[in-house]
Amino acid sequence: MNQSNNYSNSVMQLGSKLEDSQITTFLQESEGKWYSERRYYALPNGKIKDVKKIVSMRFLEQGSAELIDLAKLHELPEEATIRCGSYVEWSNIDLDTGDEGSKRWTVLGTLGTTMYFGRNFPVPRLVIAQYYFRDPKTIYLWTEENGSLFEEELKLIGKNYRTRQTVISRAGHQQMIAQYMEKLIQ
Repeated sequence: MNQSNNYSNSVMQLGSKLEDSQITTFLQESEGKWYSERRYYALPNGKIKDVKKIVSMRFLEQGSAELIDLAKLHELPEEATIRCGSYVEWSNIDLDTGDEGSKRWTVLGTLGTTMYFGRNFPVPRLVIAQYYFRDPKTIYLWTEENGSLFEEELKLIGKNYRTRQTVISRAGHQQMIAQYMEKLIQ
């Protein structure tokens, strides 16, 4: 019985290291300044809204001040060290003038298959998402927030492009689909 428990623990540790490696690589490859074209489809009325944003991402290593603060914010136990993360900053672009609007930002960090988000995220409460990888370039996140479910797929395409699709549901009914096309510009 003891050998079985040791084997189980070894498999779980190996899986955890693989997840840590995949999310680290994914966030490192997402670092940079991205031009983001977004289209939001409201369901079932069919209204469409186009938005353009500039999104900047900076990779955060384990032990960075931002990730330590994030762990404290989420009241994680001291031994629960956030493995890696990103500082993310974004601003809307005025479609008429091309000028960037006011900036917003957040910090995200990962521990196991949980992603923690800091304050200044566009919702009033702290956000926690679960994630998994379909392959090394495609991550799926799902978040329950305020009675809604957010299901997201983010995919790195080569070194200069990302796509993202989000389906937002409430009470089992899809409310919105958001599609993003992002190009690395810096």
